[in-house]
Amino acid sequence: MQHLLDTQSLGRDDALRILDVAEDMSDTQQREVRKLPTLRGRTVVNLFFEDSTRTRISFEAAAKRLSADVINFSAKGSSVSKGESLQDTAQTLQAMGADAVVIRHGASGAPRTLATSGWISAGVVNAGDGTHEHPTQALLDAFTIRKRFFGGDSRGRDLAGLRVTIVGDVLHSRVARSNVWLLHTLGARVTLVAPPTLVPQDMTAWPVEVRYDLDDALAEAPDALMMLRIQLERMNAAYFPTEREYSRRWGLDARRLDSLAPGSIVLHPGPMNRGLEISAEAADSDRSTVLEQVANGVSVRMAVLYLLLAGERTASEKEDER
Repeated sequence: MQHLLDTQSLGRDDALRILDVAEDMSDTQQREVRKLPTLRGRTVVNLFFEDSTRTRISFEAAAKRLSADVINFSAKGSSVSKGESLQDTAQTLQAMGADAVVIRHGASGAPRTLATSGWISAGVVNAGDGTHEHPTQALLDAFTIRKRFFGGDSRGRDLAGLRVTIVGDVLHSRVARSNVWLLHTLGARVTLVAPPTLVPQDMTAWPVEVRYDLDDALAEAPDALMMLRIQLERMNAAYFPTEREYSRRWGLDARRLDSLAPGSIVLHPGPMNRGLEISAEAADSDRSTVLEQVANGVSVRMAVLYLLLAGERTASEKEDER
């Protein structure tokens, strides 16, 4: 794997390979000594142009548990805040010997630009770009769903036959986009539920069913319900009357939680707006996978970095042996 930029172009076999390697990584995290020597001598740069806590820490933990050196680069307080371009930043990282760059950027397409520009030879992992995609989040969500439904028999399994309903701010959500494509590739049936104002205008190419009433969607007994965060920081217009009205019509409250089919699960990419898109009862219930998603995120990102860098390392070591 040279780069991981999106899930739309990720094939079924490649997706399953990442998930299966993540199973191996998850197994290693149950041991007393969690650290592996796999990426010793490699340098992973976390290049974040947007604020992040969970994703950055998750990538940092993943790289360190594979024994890679980690450089955290934040746009705030750096030369970027003084006007430095992405090209200049990339060339600086190249000069520092970066082997992989994990990039989060507010502009959709920035990771692809970095990967295809020729400015840098390192592998590029998209950690979220604008309102485009967030592939590792979708992978950890798929990993979590697969693990909950198939347990120890999950290796090599796709999600065929499962019904996943994604609810909330689809318009601004890169998590929703990445999940739609990956879940469809893995065979799941995907339904989107949102206010009409928070649905993208042209969805004819999306392999989903769109609904506007959450209770109608829940009546079809989805296996997994994913509640998206209302991204108040991206709201530049009145997309719904009030937060209370949104919570009443599209929030997962205690009543809707009780109406879910037996065995169904609740996901949330975090951070949660408790009392808005999800109630405290739902967030803390046995159906909730929120903390599992966080733990699984480290394993999935370990798998991505391993597949991005370990093959190259093996080839280099073989060359040295010759």
